[in-house]
Amino acid sequence: MDLGGYVDHVARIDLTTGDIKYEGLNEENVRKYIGGRGLGVKYVFDNGPKVDPLSPDNIICFLVGPLTGTDVSMSGRMAVVTKSPLTGTVTDSHHGGWSGARLKWAGFDGLIFKGKAEQPTYAYIEAGKVELKDASDLWGKGAHETIKILQKRHGKDVSVVTLGQAGENLVRYACWMNENDRASGRGGTGAVGGSKNLKALVIKAAKKLPKPKDREAFKQAHKDALKAINENDTLAPRKGGLSVYGTNSLMMAANTIGALPAKNAQFTSFENAFNISGHHIKETILVGDPTCHACPVACKKEVETEPGKFHVRMESVEYESAWAFGAQCDNDNRDSIPFLIDLCNDYGIDTIDMGNVLAMTMEASEKELIRERVGWGDVDKMVELVHKIAKREGIGDILANGIEPAAKAFGDPSIAMSVKGQAIPAYDPRGMKGMGVGYATSNRGACHLRGYTPASEVVGVPEKTDPLAWKGKGKLLKLFQDFQALSDSLGVCKFSTFAENPDHYAAQYAAVVGVPMDANAILTIGERIYNLERHYNNLAGFGEGSDTLPARFLNEPSQSEPSQGHICELDQMLEEYYAERGWVKGVVPEKKLKALQII
Repeated sequence: MDLGGYVDHVARIDLTTGDIKYEGLNEENVRKYIGGRGLGVKYVFDNGPKVDPLSPDNIICFLVGPLTGTDVSMSGRMAVVTKSPLTGTVTDSHHGGWSGARLKWAGFDGLIFKGKAEQPTYAYIEAGKVELKDASDLWGKGAHETIKILQKRHGKDVSVVTLGQAGENLVRYACWMNENDRASGRGGTGAVGGSKNLKALVIKAAKKLPKPKDREAFKQAHKDALKAINENDTLAPRKGGLSVYGTNSLMMAANTIGALPAKNAQFTSFENAFNISGHHIKETILVGDPTCHACPVACKKEVETEPGKFHVRMESVEYESAWAFGAQCDNDNRDSIPFLIDLCNDYGIDTIDMGNVLAMTMEASEKELIRERVGWGDVDKMVELVHKIAKREGIGDILANGIEPAAKAFGDPSIAMSVKGQAIPAYDPRGMKGMGVGYATSNRGACHLRGYTPASEVVGVPEKTDPLAWKGKGKLLKLFQDFQALSDSLGVCKFSTFAENPDHYAAQYAAVVGVPMDANAILTIGERIYNLERHYNNLAGFGEGSDTLPARFLNEPSQSEPSQGHICELDQMLEEYYAERGWVKGVVPEKKLKALQII
């Protein structure tokens, strides 16, 4: 395959037999789905939509895109793609740092694992080869200790992508962590690893930037994209927004417009939001601004909390995590939040689902649905429950199965703030209407990163829209979903979409890969990826009526200005969205599949 940006090398690892086979990329699939998320979904689709997610027959793919590990700004992403044990949908979850770039430099576009090892195993990756090694001594250890041991064993210059105990214990929202405390957080990809006795990946590689096919074209395309980033108020280094306050700069923005779910989304704002915001953290406990491969933004905000029971130094306090353990749980204890995030990172648990599970348990306790007393904002009880969930002890065994099964077991499914089994992120659909239809139609369950309409509704990218208006949000969402399927497949950070447009992506892709591309053509690829995911879900049993929201968002009006009195007009937005997609009540018709060359 004579395309730039790829190394044309994939490993298929059968953990049951220990066999490792190497193959090139299918050029037709690469042209249709690019890499990363898109190519991973194609591998998962071809493996079959009826597979049990926790069976040896399921596959889990670790993939990078053609721009990963290059000089392209913000190109340090790795995609983990599988069938989710949390939702039953296809899922992909991404992390930054340097592990994605190192996988490319180590001579791989991807690794595909199937089967189940007889004993705990880790994969050592170097110079185009994979070696399976015994991980028995690592089983039962947290992510942080596992990383230290493997770096001592193989060198500080390696990347380690690992499970904690939550993945080993098949917590259905367990995740993968790397050495930079970056998480492939959502969808329970870590539980899939645990079901296979796959503890970790160790990736050793010296920096070896892929050469673009057209160097002169790349110089100009890269220059134009970097200029857009440096002139963007949200991304520009030291200018404001993500660069200065990190992702948690959004806490006050969402709270101000009445779109911050609080107390298990019983409310749409949090009185003490400032105490847990990026602005307050910068003023008080910020100690560093680490960054990822080829990233000028440095959105990660390293903190060290005050001495005491919640003392911790950890890599980054992200907005969704701060919200999940903060406003959603009615908790304004600043130092408890980094402590809880770090604890989840070590266990390898998705912080968004965990925070929502805790909030749901608090509401269940308040309603006396359970014997366990879990008060709102009780940080000591929150810490206790994280331990119990990771270890599947007591009530933690129920909560480890996910928010929807747990709420059902407690007798009130309505208190689960989730879609298709996955808990919501930090945006309330009553105050940010685009997120309502976004959660409902996300192919991996409730998610802000499938189509990030707050870019338009809050930040004003590509244009400012009224967060309280539902008209036009179906059309807006489709654009974001298609565009951001591209960033996930190219191997670049979604934050680049705040500054770069489809023309920037097309120009960089064309220069690196050597395939002519324009904005319309590259958006069509994004549309194809999104439709393949939806087709997979349709075949897996998600049909008409699957795109919905918790009743709280549809029936209980917001109490906070300026969204006061608003509910989420989901039905109207779905009608508009399906028309834009060419879907029939959430199902991709054969005509659409053929038009996009999926079948």
